[in-house]
Amino acid sequence: MSAFSAMDISSSGMTAQRLRTDIIAQNIANVNTTRDKNGEPYKRKTVVFEEKPSNCFSDYLSVASSSIGNGVKVSSIVEDNLTPMTKVYDPSHPDADEDGYVYYPNVNTVTEMTNLIDASRAYEANVTAFNATKSMTTQALQIGK
Repeated sequence: MSAFSAMDISSSGMTAQRLRTDIIAQNIANVNTTRDKNGEPYKRKTVVFEEKPSNCFSDYLSVASSSIGNGVKVSSIVEDNLTPMTKVYDPSHPDADEDGYVYYPNVNTVTEMTNLIDASRAYEANVTAFNATKSMTTQALQIGK
């Protein structure tokens, strides 16, 4: 694997984790949004990653002969339809139903903050790998002087 391939893998990870961080921030910002443009409570979003596909035969051959991949990409951003909405009794709220209950988003701030820490640590790990590759490449060039 070349140094540029290693840097490409690290940079794809940084890009994916940055998008994940943006989606987590969006979830936290909408923790109290009871009505979106469709009149429904905001639904928590998550990011789905997948391995970047190989472009040529040599990429497939190198992936098959080693455990090194091609990096990561975001395949989709999906809404969480499994976690139930939070139901709160507040008959004075403008979005209350006929029984006086308001449905708040299925966003748990503790879960989102935990995911945010995880995403920032993964981003930092990719930065560290990128910098280590850059340092090795620089030192290899110094040998040739």
